[in-house]
Amino acid sequence: MADKQIEDGADDTARLGRPGQGSNSSLDTTNASGGSESTTGSWSHSTNSSASGSRRMETSVTVSEPSATDTLKALKEENNKLDYPENLPLLLGEKIVETAHDVTYLCPFQGKVKGNLYVTNYKLFFQGTERNAKFVLDVPVGTIYRVEKVGGQTSRGENSYGLEVFCKDLRNLRFAHKQENHDRRQVYEKLQMYAFPLSHKLPFFAYDYKEYYSEDGWSVYDHVTELKRLGLPTESWKISKINETHNFADTYPAIFAVPADATDEHLKQVAEFRSRARIPLLSWLHPISQASITRCSQPLVGMGSKRSKEDEKYLQYIMDANAESHKIVIMDARPSVNATANKARGGGYESEEIYTFAEVIFLDIHNIHVMRESLRKLKDICYPTVDDAHWLSNLESTHWLEHIKVVLAGAVRIAYIVDNQKTSVVVHCSDGWDRTSQLTALAMLMLDPYYRTIIGFEVLIEKEWISMGHKFAQRHGHGDKNHADAFRSPNFLQFMDCVWQITRQFPNAFEFNEHFLITILDHLYSCLFGTFLYNCERERVREQVKLKTVSLWSHMNSNRDEFINPMYASYPHQHVIFPVASMRRIEFWAGYYLRWNPRTRPLEPIQQRQRELVQLKEYLEREVKELQKQIEARDFGIDSGSGSPPRVSSPVNA
Repeated sequence: MADKQIEDGADDTARLGRPGQGSNSSLDTTNASGGSESTTGSWSHSTNSSASGSRRMETSVTVSEPSATDTLKALKEENNKLDYPENLPLLLGEKIVETAHDVTYLCPFQGKVKGNLYVTNYKLFFQGTERNAKFVLDVPVGTIYRVEKVGGQTSRGENSYGLEVFCKDLRNLRFAHKQENHDRRQVYEKLQMYAFPLSHKLPFFAYDYKEYYSEDGWSVYDHVTELKRLGLPTESWKISKINETHNFADTYPAIFAVPADATDEHLKQVAEFRSRARIPLLSWLHPISQASITRCSQPLVGMGSKRSKEDEKYLQYIMDANAESHKIVIMDARPSVNATANKARGGGYESEEIYTFAEVIFLDIHNIHVMRESLRKLKDICYPTVDDAHWLSNLESTHWLEHIKVVLAGAVRIAYIVDNQKTSVVVHCSDGWDRTSQLTALAMLMLDPYYRTIIGFEVLIEKEWISMGHKFAQRHGHGDKNHADAFRSPNFLQFMDCVWQITRQFPNAFEFNEHFLITILDHLYSCLFGTFLYNCERERVREQVKLKTVSLWSHMNSNRDEFINPMYASYPHQHVIFPVASMRRIEFWAGYYLRWNPRTRPLEPIQQRQRELVQLKEYLEREVKELQKQIEARDFGIDSGSGSPPRVSSPVNA
């Protein structure tokens, strides 16, 4: 991960604050993952912030705030007693909380590595010593879901006493401690404390992170701006603020779009018939046919087959908003057996006998428990070793690719109905925040080329996942030590896997690269940024996430060059794309699931090669523009005055 750290030689005029506060100082940044790559970024901040208290109107004496460099040096001085290496990368706001010397990391690939172990309030950092001095292990503690002690006081075998750390990014890390050092307990306690801050009544590290970025990621998505981009308001759709205080539906955003004919009283009546008051809301509107994608939760039909005239009328409004079709299609993400079983718990599904203008289709996507078990099996075959002799049969036994195929096929079906059949689609599962988000976001990615750009994809995640109430905290256990929670599930990982599948079939249609997707997943777990914290918009407002933390998109957009796909061709792909959702085209995402195994990595660094290709592409585009100018000048008989342009060699050795 390319988390940035301010170097010792940074401009002393920089001051701590939040992105986008105004100034023109520029600082060099270096990769905080310990890698050799470096990036340079500049950002703005206020030099006369009233909040800082550094300047007072009644005095002419100016007291300067501590610079970013001074802050970092202060952190180092504070931790000098812990004897940590100078090249240990510290983020602004990060501090050492525990250290252990003479620890052995039992690496499954390189064998035993002796070194020193450091725990900060953000990461677990291990550095080899002696002949392994270049070996570094850098793991954000937010990715840890379990820490276990191995062995006890009576353990006598070599490396039989230590700790085992289980990570959400598929890694298991084993460390052997020497009993006579008496440091295992302290490391264990600090890991428990900072990996699970909520369980210890501590804040996430995101609230301590003090980095500056040239871009303000919190400005990427705005409810009203995105709805206006879709053409709202129209005769058939309006922007509603009935949930402005989050009292109408506590897991929905404050602002959303609903049929224009639906009054606030009507919306409240529909909410009574939908699970968690999650009424059908507009996600996407076709610019020509006005066919729509709306999303919601299941109707509260129950065993008595209850019905709601208001809900039926509401769906009729959705159908009437599209003049080119006289029906709507309700896509229920669940298997029909599961949807029927939900009636016993008060839920259920729409009956075609009651909703006579609707066609109900079940997409057979399994629930969170099935998906969690599938990922567990996948992890077992990917880390620490890969059984080449039985790889295909082992992979098949996980059913992971089958689940990816079913989700992708459902999204393709939605996109086809909206675009080709010009028919509006209503999507839901049980509560409408897991499988529903997968389907609507993927269908919109296929339908709208805007979402295939870097900014557009960030908007898509904010819109269909974050604001619509996908339970990121609960599904991924942010800061919670209860690793056995039955509500953990990899729904967002599956979505990202499906996105990667589409990029493989349409490599020129996406502005972003694979590294972009992996970086998002890494920071989904790291809790370095506030973007994925908590379960819904209401909780984020209460916890002041936008005011007190940095957005992941600040990091991504300030380091945009790292995430550009050099093969992106925007002009030929301003249309709908339909990936093939067949097992013969579904691939295993080795670049993510097997990335920790050095034997499966590509020999040539892909990211460096992609950066070179981006530079080459930019050079060739400039050459094309220059040639076009010459052709135009020749056609109009204009003497450019410079004769033949000098030949310039490419900046990249292609």
